[in-house]
Amino acid sequence: MSVRPHPVQRVLLGVALAILCWPSPASADPSIALTPATMARIGSIDARFQSYNVEMVEVTGGHFWRPYADQGKPSKADGVPAGRDPAMYAYRRPIDLANPRLRKLAAALGPAYLRVSGTWANTTYFNDTDDSARSPPPGFNGVLTHSQWKGVIDFARAVDARLVTSFATGAGTRNGSSVWTPVQAEKLIAATQALGGNIAAAEFMNEPDLAAMGGAPAGYDAASFGRDIAVFARFLNHASAQTMLLGPGTVSTGGSGDAVGSEKLLAAAGPVFDAISFHYYGALSPRCSKTMPSAAVRDSKALSQDWLSGIDRMASFYANLRDRFAPGKPLWITETADAACGGNPWSSTFLDSFRYLDTLGRMAKRQVKVVMHNTLAASDYGLLEEKDFTPRPNYWTALLWRKLMGTAVLDAGSAAVPGLYLYAHCLRGKPGGVALLAINTDRAASRSLALSGPARRYTLTAANLTSARVRLNGREMKLAADDQLPVLEGEVVTASRIELAPTSITFLSIVDAANPACR
Repeated sequence: MSVRPHPVQRVLLGVALAILCWPSPASADPSIALTPATMARIGSIDARFQSYNVEMVEVTGGHFWRPYADQGKPSKADGVPAGRDPAMYAYRRPIDLANPRLRKLAAALGPAYLRVSGTWANTTYFNDTDDSARSPPPGFNGVLTHSQWKGVIDFARAVDARLVTSFATGAGTRNGSSVWTPVQAEKLIAATQALGGNIAAAEFMNEPDLAAMGGAPAGYDAASFGRDIAVFARFLNHASAQTMLLGPGTVSTGGSGDAVGSEKLLAAAGPVFDAISFHYYGALSPRCSKTMPSAAVRDSKALSQDWLSGIDRMASFYANLRDRFAPGKPLWITETADAACGGNPWSSTFLDSFRYLDTLGRMAKRQVKVVMHNTLAASDYGLLEEKDFTPRPNYWTALLWRKLMGTAVLDAGSAAVPGLYLYAHCLRGKPGGVALLAINTDRAASRSLALSGPARRYTLTAANLTSARVRLNGREMKLAADDQLPVLEGEVVTASRIELAPTSITFLSIVDAANPACR
């Protein structure tokens, strides 16, 4: 015989069940279930996808963006781009590319592309005969010596980097009709080949949409660029046929009325480029935004969806141009960081690591083949501190990407949770394995993932977001004696639920995923 509960008992029973089933604060958001074994392959990236810049002015020595720590020190105008405030710059001696620490740390990011270019490259004279010469001839603002260029080639060889560059295009390279001539470019390519080097890819000039600042003749427009590119393309095909021609190498979208907007430059150039290249900065740093305050961004916005997704909008713009003017050609980002003009004050802290990795994840999904960070070791956005090459947080995040994220890009699905970004690749060097990247930008709430099998976890955190020190699974990442890199060992996790703390970055290595797309 069944016994029916008293009405009061039924009420109490219902309350008890509700309490038992009510989610705890830690699990207010349900776990996002991931199945690495069935994630579909959506594309691939270059083996040298994650790459970096060493600016030409670093190689030659000269004035580059002054670090915030050095603000207020005396300045002089020598070698500063036209129309710029000298106070934004500081003189640097030529970078020591033979430095053992620099080579060891760069080699750990290999294979990569090393781009030696930048605004200063447009007006740098290559002196292939006199290593003591320091005064540039008329029409140039700097001097690159034969021994300095040999240092670049030796460095690239030592760190498993393929060389990318651009050429001098300023007044000193032009004939009486202001048409570009290949005299300087021919010397640089000949010296490269004689030294046993190779230029894998080249842009004609750096940022032709900012032609005047880069030393181009007055009135330089898209028609001028088209005329010069025709000369350059013929020359490059003859002098270094294996070199990819990249372009246009612009940094802005450009309005329809701009004389040197990206669309007009591509239309004038015609179908000559092997890959469409562009630059992206989400803002101007405070150095340059003094004259354009609206172009700056506050650190409180550094984890926002609008800030992180800005590069999506730029990539879409250039993908559309590519489809119109160079169908089927790959996209390359040959220069990027959080902010132009040396980076924001937090560029050298953990706060920028969220943007750095999110950029790589987003662009890999968009089939951008190469992303070159600016810079390896100069100013605040350098991966390494410029005086002694101490690794910054972005270097450690770059090292983990290099260790785990392979060239096959997988569909991780949509997190559908504000502040959580998920990316998946085949695990580097492990057939069938899958690597996941989970970025939790929420400053207060944890998130969670549900996996069906074991994984190794690599979680990056910091004591505070603007710290220059980063911890891997709770232990500070730093160089050991003799500049030995720490062993990047993940923690084995077997629980099906993986918690992602607020403002944390987590890589997951699933060696036994048995994903058929990764075999």
